[in-house]
Amino acid sequence: MEMKDKLRKVCEAFRIEGKFVGYEQIKAGNVNWTYKVTYRRAGGQVKQYIVQRVNTYAFRKPEQLMHNADLVTEHIRAKKQGQTALHYHHTQERKTFIYDEENCFWRLCNFIPSITYSETLDEKILRQTGAAFGEFQMLLSDFPATELYETIPNFHNTPKRLETLFADAAKDPRGRAAEVREELAYIASVREEAERLTRMHEQGRLPIRVTHNDTKINNVLFDENTHEALAIVDLDTVMPGLVGHDFGDGIRFATNFVAEDCPDWQRAGCDLEKFRQFTEGFLSQVSGMLTIEERRSLALSVFAITVELASRFLDDYLVGDLYFNIHYPDHNLARTRCQLAMAKDVHRKLPQMQAIVDACR
Repeated sequence: MEMKDKLRKVCEAFRIEGKFVGYEQIKAGNVNWTYKVTYRRAGGQVKQYIVQRVNTYAFRKPEQLMHNADLVTEHIRAKKQGQTALHYHHTQERKTFIYDEENCFWRLCNFIPSITYSETLDEKILRQTGAAFGEFQMLLSDFPATELYETIPNFHNTPKRLETLFADAAKDPRGRAAEVREELAYIASVREEAERLTRMHEQGRLPIRVTHNDTKINNVLFDENTHEALAIVDLDTVMPGLVGHDFGDGIRFATNFVAEDCPDWQRAGCDLEKFRQFTEGFLSQVSGMLTIEERRSLALSVFAITVELASRFLDDYLVGDLYFNIHYPDHNLARTRCQLAMAKDVHRKLPQMQAIVDACR
């Protein structure tokens, strides 16, 4: 079946009205397959929607994923009445997903006219990005995290991630471990420090909150004219977590001197001025809700999450590139090296980063 016919059938299941006009694939993102679909209603009005096929290798329990996404988006939508908000459409049976005849998992949400950024030097955009993810935390501060599934068990359990990495390196199923000895050695050398955030939670020092867990700048939609943040998207990893997971990943992505998969990985590092802008925006929303320990963990969280993500890219490379979409054979290796270069620079700058956090109110 041609893609346009598949998309049309998905839209019919979600009761989209009008005539199917066309679609385009949106190639941002590493995991799912995303399409913008255009319909024309009877009165001539053009409406667009986002249709996604979820990667069920990456997300083994997609129905739980949509349970989380639906609860969270409806909670936020109720608080932002009259404002732009993400909304998942429902079938006649009130489901936010369908399976097609090939057992592929599909969902559909509203299209929000906007622009996104993979990187920016604009101070306002960086502050708005931090504030958007901070607002996400605040809007969900009264939502019971216990109602959410842990859709990817141990997603940000750094000790488990590193345990898996070194186990897979020992098995070496694709014969690639020899070429990444240096990367494995560095991760082993900082293992205790990278695991500290998780250990702090295990000791009862960091509370569980509802977290986004993929706080890249390109998951924020901005108004094209005002550059105000409109909405947070890509809620596949929304689940219980630590505030540092969201802050650390947002900083890791937004403040790097280069893209997260830059082949010229030696140039990677943390831009402290970008760090300041994002941090000021984030803390402007959440400062009143954070515990003292949470504030003290923020700079460390950037290091921990960067090492953790490097380990995930490296593990995927070792087992044959099964999780992340790749665009060339060594793509995951380039991602790994870029993240490790970022981690090393962050480690050097931790005192300066924590001083910036401490100065924010």
